[in-house]
Amino acid sequence: MQLSKKVFSGYVDRPEKVLQFGEGNFLRCFVDWMFHELNKKTDFNGSVIAVQPIDKGMVDMLNEQDGLYTLYLRGLKNGKAESIHETIDVISRGINPYTDFEEYLKTAELPEMRFVISNTTEAGIAFDENDEPAATPPNSYPAKLAVWLKHRFQTFAGDPSKGMHIIPCELIEKNGENLKKIILQLAEKWNFGADFAAWINSACTFSNTLVDRIVPGYPRERIAEITAELGYEDKQVVEGEHFHLWVIEGPEELEKELPFPSIGLDVLYVKDLTPYRTRKVRILNGAHTTLVPVAYLYGIDTVREAVEHPVVGKFIKSAIFDEIIPTLDLSKEELEKFAGEVIDRFRNPYIKHLLMSISLNSFPKFETRVLPSILEYVKRKGEIPEKLAFSLAATIAFYRGKRGGETIALNDDAAIIELLNGVWRRYDGSDASVEGMVKEVLGYEKNWKLDLNTIPGLTQSVTKHLIAITKDGMKKAVETV
Repeated sequence: MQLSKKVFSGYVDRPEKVLQFGEGNFLRCFVDWMFHELNKKTDFNGSVIAVQPIDKGMVDMLNEQDGLYTLYLRGLKNGKAESIHETIDVISRGINPYTDFEEYLKTAELPEMRFVISNTTEAGIAFDENDEPAATPPNSYPAKLAVWLKHRFQTFAGDPSKGMHIIPCELIEKNGENLKKIILQLAEKWNFGADFAAWINSACTFSNTLVDRIVPGYPRERIAEITAELGYEDKQVVEGEHFHLWVIEGPEELEKELPFPSIGLDVLYVKDLTPYRTRKVRILNGAHTTLVPVAYLYGIDTVREAVEHPVVGKFIKSAIFDEIIPTLDLSKEELEKFAGEVIDRFRNPYIKHLLMSISLNSFPKFETRVLPSILEYVKRKGEIPEKLAFSLAATIAFYRGKRGGETIALNDDAAIIELLNGVWRRYDGSDASVEGMVKEVLGYEKNWKLDLNTIPGLTQSVTKHLIAITKDGMKKAVETV
C-alpha cells in the first residue's frame, strides 16, 4: 500500500497560493515543511504547486502520492538525539511544463496565487540568450518565470494586487536581485512592453535569501525499517536535520503575509543579510575547512568523531570561539549561539559526514572561508590567529598526500596539485626547506588573491607549525596550539 489521500485521513484541500520551481529533497524538507507548519498554526490556509524545472524530474512520482510525503527530522535537539516524523500535505499537485505547458500557464490565472519559490541549483538563475517566449516551455528557469508572469499580468490587466512575492532559494549571492534583473532583461528582449516592466517593478517583490539546513534526502539504507514503521510505502520520504535558518531580505508586508517567526520558526526578515551570510561562511563553512586537514591527519574520518575528540574537538572549538567569532560584527551572544548550534550539527548522530567529502578543493575553500578570518583577526588584534595558521600548515601537510602508510585521494585544481607536488618533492627534512615550501605556497597569488607572505608574522607562524607537523606528527603538533 502506497501513501495517498486514501491512506492519509488528515488531508485538507486548500487554495493554491505558492508556485514552487523544484520538487526535490531540499525544498520539501525546508520551505514546504514551513508552509505546512504555517497551515497548522495560523490561518494561512494555502497549498503549493510544485513545478518540475527541468525535463527529468519527480512530479509524476509526487502525483502518484497526491503530493504527500513523510518528513523525518533527526539530530540533536536541546542536547539530546531526537528523531521525529510527520506526513506533509502542503503540496496540492505537481506539474511538468515539458509535457503540460498549458496547465503550467493556467496556474498564473489563479487569483489567490501569491508566492514564487525556487531552488533550481546555483546555475538555475542565469540568462540564456537562446530562450524564446514562444517555446513550450523556454529552457531556463528565469525564462519560464518571465512568460508565466507575463501571462498573469495579461490575465488580470496589470492589477497591482495580483503581483507576486518572488523568493528564490538558490545558493548564490543576491539571488533575488539577479533573478529580477534577468526577468527584466528578457522582458525587454521579447518586447513585453513598458507596462509589464512597470508592473514587475511596482507590484512584484524579489527577495534575496540565505537558506541553511542539511538535507541528506531519501534514506535508502533504512527504507525497509521506515516502511515497517509507517505501515505503508512512501517513495518520497525525505530526511533532514532539526536545525533550519532562512534569512530573507524582503519588504515588511512579506513578514505579515508569511509570519514564520511568530510560530517559532528560525526565519529572519532583515534589511541586509550580508552579516548572516558572512557568519555562515566563516563559522559553519570555515570550521569545516579548518577542521578537515587537522582531524584527518590525526587519524579521524568523520566530522562527528572530530568535534567529540578531546584534543581535536578542543582545537576546533577554540578556533571558532577565540579566532573566528572575534572577527565578525553581529553581537557576541548571537554569534556564540549560532556557533553552539553549528557544533551540535557537527555532532549529529544520524549523519555520517566524512571529512574526505569536505576536502574537495581545500585551497580555494580556505581562501574564501578561512583566510578572511585570518586577515580580519590580524587587522583587529595585531597578531596571528594561531589555530587558523595551524590549519593552513595542516592543509599544506594534507597535500603531501599521505596519512601514515595510506595515500590520500587529493581533489583540487590541477595547478594547485602540481604546485604542492613540486614543493613536497623538494622537501629534504630541513627547517629551511619547510620555510621555502611555505613561502612558495603562501605566495601563490592565483589562489589567495594576494601574497600571504606580506602579512606580518604569517609565514613564520605557518612554518613553525608545519615543522612541528612534519617532525612530530599531527597528534603531538596539535597539542602545542
